[in-house]
Amino acid sequence: MIYMDNAATTMRKPETVIQAVAAALGSMGNAGRGAHGASLSASRTIYETRELLCRFFGGVNPRQVVFTSNSTESLNIAIKGLLEPGDHVITTMMEHNSVLRPLYELCGKGVELSIVKCDKNGVLDLADLESAVNSKTKAIVCTNGSNLTGNYVDIKKIGRIAKKHGLLFIVDASQTAGVFPIDVQEMQIDVLCFTGHKSLLGPQGTGGMYVREGLEVRPLKSGGSGVQTYSKSHPSDMPTALEAGTLNGHGIAGLHAALEYLNKEGIDKIRAREQELMRRFYEGIKEIPGVKIYGDFSSGERCPIVALNIGDYDSSEVSDALLTEYDISTRPGAHCAPLMHEALGTVEQGAVRFSFSHYNTEEEIDTAIRAIRELSAEEQ
Repeated sequence: MIYMDNAATTMRKPETVIQAVAAALGSMGNAGRGAHGASLSASRTIYETRELLCRFFGGVNPRQVVFTSNSTESLNIAIKGLLEPGDHVITTMMEHNSVLRPLYELCGKGVELSIVKCDKNGVLDLADLESAVNSKTKAIVCTNGSNLTGNYVDIKKIGRIAKKHGLLFIVDASQTAGVFPIDVQEMQIDVLCFTGHKSLLGPQGTGGMYVREGLEVRPLKSGGSGVQTYSKSHPSDMPTALEAGTLNGHGIAGLHAALEYLNKEGIDKIRAREQELMRRFYEGIKEIPGVKIYGDFSSGERCPIVALNIGDYDSSEVSDALLTEYDISTRPGAHCAPLMHEALGTVEQGAVRFSFSHYNTEEEIDTAIRAIRELSAEEQ
């Protein structure tokens, strides 16, 4: 199988990640729940992974790194833990449902929401974003990169806008963590939400958030913590405040190995390779009759994603043909990005998304180009 659905999850992981998870499954106890070797080993692995993530994202204090199961949980914690009835929040049409649905839920509880529009290429105008700020605005919630078009968002500029107006800045780094450099201090990010199973190359069921020191976020969950057992309230110290229950220590061990791999290989090298493959595919299909490509390709900085349609062919049918006839795995449909499809005019048809990994090869790219050319010819 030629796997080109890496924006959903990176299927191919470094061998060291697989080995780390297997070793943890056979040796790891419950972190913070005992003084025996198996428990202490888990605690060390988890804390060392906090340190790696803190450095990776330019943070200051590893205790501000909180582990969750994925970006969706991180975003729910941040959005529901910081916004109150009467607050105004700004987001964009580029967002995934993991941002939109928690915000819609809060709208029913008295939070006001402004959604900044994108143009036909899915590009955000930062002037429109800043003009949406009013006296009640408390936060900006924004993705760092579109999971549909691959358009990169300059969150450093948005961070400056947030800082200028005294707003909280919550960033969804699902598509960029592990491939684009992120510095929470330089980019003025108050809460960074990320998942482990995409470009961070870790296992599914891992993720987290970095919370600026001094910012208090209401917990989404309360329960076991391994400390302060006789208190009726959940502990308020970070990171325990936002980590009720047993962590996915086995997955975090894999994430630890993945971060070491990324640091060794270098994300700049990985990004350059993935963008090279993405450009090869784009250049190979952009002139094919009947093929429509979505997103802004005028910029060199973009996620390694190409979304397309062939004529009026339903995106699911194209994706099925790619799989059955060419053994190429892609993602059709709406991609949990409903407003982005409204901006692109693809609500009914959806789109076929190709998303690339540095593990893909030129031969695989050329096979995908040939597949699109042949499927397009069948529609003429």
